[in-house]
Amino acid sequence: MRHLFLFALLLLLGCRDRAPSRSDEAAIPASGERATAVSAAPTPEAVTADEPPGDAGRGRELVAQYECRRCHEGTGLAAEPLTRHCVSCHTKVMAGGFDERPKAAEWKQHVAHLSVVPSLHAAGRRFDRGWLVRYLLEPHDLRPALTQAMPRLPLSREQARDIATYLASLGPDERAAQPEASGEGNPERGRAVMDAMQCGSCHRMTGVKPLAAATPLGPEAPTTYQRSAEEKRPAVILAPDLKYTRERMRRERLVAWLLDPAAMKTDTLMPKPGLTPEQAQDVAAYLLGAALEPAPSPAVPAPLPNLDRRVPYEEVAKAVLDVTCRHCHGNPDEAIGDGGPGNTGGFGFRKRGINFTSYEHAQGGYLDDAGKRHSLFEPMPDGTPRLVAALWARHREVAGKPDPTVRGMPLGLPPLPPEQIQLVATWVAQGRPR
Repeated sequence: MRHLFLFALLLLLGCRDRAPSRSDEAAIPASGERATAVSAAPTPEAVTADEPPGDAGRGRELVAQYECRRCHEGTGLAAEPLTRHCVSCHTKVMAGGFDERPKAAEWKQHVAHLSVVPSLHAAGRRFDRGWLVRYLLEPHDLRPALTQAMPRLPLSREQARDIATYLASLGPDERAAQPEASGEGNPERGRAVMDAMQCGSCHRMTGVKPLAAATPLGPEAPTTYQRSAEEKRPAVILAPDLKYTRERMRRERLVAWLLDPAAMKTDTLMPKPGLTPEQAQDVAAYLLGAALEPAPSPAVPAPLPNLDRRVPYEEVAKAVLDVTCRHCHGNPDEAIGDGGPGNTGGFGFRKRGINFTSYEHAQGGYLDDAGKRHSLFEPMPDGTPRLVAALWARHREVAGKPDPTVRGMPLGLPPLPPEQIQLVATWVAQGRPR
C-alpha cells in the first residue's frame, strides 16, 4: 500500500504538457521556460481584460493528461480509483481506514493537512476566464488556512487558455439566470453586514481591518453556522482570502454567489448567508471596491553560513529528504514502479530519475532531456549547488521573484526554513559524508 502515499505532498498538482519542449521539465534541473510563480496583483486593466477563448477539446485532453483528477473533483472526467486519488486516500487514512497497518499512525501525521482540496465544479461559471488563465500560469496562495498551494507547472499560455475554456464549458451556462447587479451597492453597509455575519470566522481579507469573527481563523476554527465538526474543518481550510475576489469574480456572479452559493456550485461548503438582494449588492460593493493596503512582499531570507560541525547524511535525511523530498522523488521498487513525478515522471514532468530514498540513490543525480545523468550537486553559475539552489528558488517564488534557471522545491508547499537549507548546504560543502 505504500504507493498510495507516495504522492502525499502532491496536492493540487496538475497536468502533463503535450509539447515536449515545455513539458519535459525536471523537478530540480534548470529550465529555459518563462518563470511562472507568485506575482504582484494584476492591474485593473489586466483584471477586466478577457483572455481570448482557447480550445475546450484540447483543454479536456490536457486536464486528463495532467492528471488533475488525482486531486480535484469536478474535472468532467471519470473519477480516479482510490489507489490513484491522492485526496480520497488521505481522507481514508484520517478516517481510520488503514488503522490495521503498522505505519497507520505515521501516515496520519503526514497527511493530516493534505486531505482537503477545492473542487473544480462550476469553476468556469464562477470565475472570470482571464483570471483562470492567469492563475494557472502564475499561481499564488489563495487560502490562508491551507498549507499547500497550486505549484508552478510548465504550462504555456495557450494551454492555460485551453484548460480555462474547457472548465468554463462544464455544466449548463446559468449566467443568464443570475440576477442583474443593478446599482453599485454601499460598501460601508456591506462591511457592516460582513461583521454582523462574522465572516471572519472562516475568511481573511488581507489589506483591510480584520473582519469580525466568532473565533480566530485557523484550520480547526469553527464557523458561525451550526454544522458538524467534520464539516467545519474543511470549510475553514478552503475559505479563500477575500482580497482576491475582485480578481476572480465579476459583480453579477458575485451577487448570485452571495445570495445562494449552492445554486452555483452544488458541492460548496459555503452556507447560504440569507442575505437580501440589497445586502448582497452592498457586500459585493465592499469586496470589489474596498481600499486595500498594499501587502508586504515576503522577504527572501539571507542564507545562513555553513555549520562548523560535521553533518552526516542520516541527519540530512531525517530532517529534510525523508520528510519532504522523497514524496516526489521516491523508490519505484517500493511503489509498484511509480517513483513520483521527480523520479519516474508524471503530473506534467518527464522522468528525471531523482531518488532520495537512500544515500546511494541521492548520489545518482538526474536525467537531462537526452537521458544523460548529471550531479544534483554541480554548481550553478553563482557557485550554489543545484540542489541547494532549488531550495532557495522556492523562497524567491513565494516572494514573487522566480528564478528562471531552476524550479523551486518543494513544489506547491512552503519553502524550507533557512536552518534546514543550511543543513543541506553544509552536508554538500563537506563532501556529502555518510
